[in-house]
Amino acid sequence: MSHPAAPSALPPQGGAASGPAKPDPRRPLVGVGATKRADPGSPLAADVSLADITAAAERLAGHVLDTPFVESKTLSQITGAQVFLKFENLQFTASFKERGALNKLASLIESGQTVQGVIAASAGNHAQGVAHHAQRLGLRAVIVMPVLTPTVKVERTRGFGAEVVLHGNGFDEARDHALALAAAQGLTFIHPFDDPLVIAGQGTIGLEMLRVQPDLHTLVIAVGGGGLISGIATAARALTAGRHSGLQIIGVQTVRFPAMFDLFKGTHHPQGTNTIAEGIAVGQPGLITRRIVADLVDDMVLVDEGDIEQAIVMLLEIEKTLVEGAGAAGLAALLKDPARYAGQRVGLVLCGGNIDPLLLSAIIERGMVRAGRLARIRVGARDAPGVLARITAVVAEAGANIDEVHHQRAFSALSVQSVDVELVLQTRNTAHVREVVAALVAAGFEASVG
Repeated sequence: MSHPAAPSALPPQGGAASGPAKPDPRRPLVGVGATKRADPGSPLAADVSLADITAAAERLAGHVLDTPFVESKTLSQITGAQVFLKFENLQFTASFKERGALNKLASLIESGQTVQGVIAASAGNHAQGVAHHAQRLGLRAVIVMPVLTPTVKVERTRGFGAEVVLHGNGFDEARDHALALAAAQGLTFIHPFDDPLVIAGQGTIGLEMLRVQPDLHTLVIAVGGGGLISGIATAARALTAGRHSGLQIIGVQTVRFPAMFDLFKGTHHPQGTNTIAEGIAVGQPGLITRRIVADLVDDMVLVDEGDIEQAIVMLLEIEKTLVEGAGAAGLAALLKDPARYAGQRVGLVLCGGNIDPLLLSAIIERGMVRAGRLARIRVGARDAPGVLARITAVVAEAGANIDEVHHQRAFSALSVQSVDVELVLQTRNTAHVREVVAALVAAGFEASVG
């Protein structure tokens, strides 16, 4: 198979301070500074170095965005830390994953070996990165995705020309099936995280963050298999004199998939079966990444589903930016324990923005409930003509808007002469909800929240 020839010179890589440079899909990939490894995919290969990451940055220049890394003044005020956000959800595939995927694919082409095609296992973001750049390079791409992968990720992956195979209940089963297909069809397996070239590609994020803000105190990074935090930690330690700089690197996992946390802490938390952060739902971290995390990361923390939901809603409402569950994990950790980060300059990576619209709708609605902006109130009253009109009038006078009304007679614990009215209201906050309930009670009704 023929591949585009590499130009002899590289244009300078754009800086975030001047805005993200848009990739030019017509410009061929370049092969400057390729790292020589006997077996790049082997768990026994040497760990990633700053030179590997710098070479990856040269390969990726002009093909992926140098995404903005800017302060969120509102989130800084809320948390008490100076919060900087790296908007990797603005990549063409809406995820950082295309960095590692492209670095690996470019390296395969540089090697001169015959590539029959590539195959990957992914819950969506790595899949899209591999599919998109394989299509640009004229490579066949087969992607194995877990059966319950959000439809939006499946369809976008197909949209990049990949052959999608749905198999397994999670990443680990999908990976095993992908390896079997690779052996049967002579395809090259592109690992989503446990590959030095993939890790080096993700590490370019660390280069960009520290170029813009060299004096960060803490990096809080989502962890699934560990490729992202391994790459960023490698770059950060090399650029800041290692652990002596005082830079803290903290990994975040969901309580439902705490595999790297358990390895790091020596604990044994049970593993769940699903999470809204499916991008970091990995049951077995990589052999390379677990070693890098053990050497370079300071701590690991866990967040639950509610923490992640809150972070998604806050980023949407405050920053007007859409992230998926994994993309909100860093902010979720910050919101869960703000005292730990108070007064620090904290860097977060919004690592992905591919979220199912129906899931997003449910998360937004649940977020409004937690914030007291959507409330359910039960009102008991005598079953008489005009009673519903009186109830709605009191609610209107209290400044709330009625979203839903359920008028129950048969399914009620009240007396047979009474009616149970359930109202779903749009309110300002939890204090306003209490005001509405108090107004109904003052009007002679039995009223309660819930």
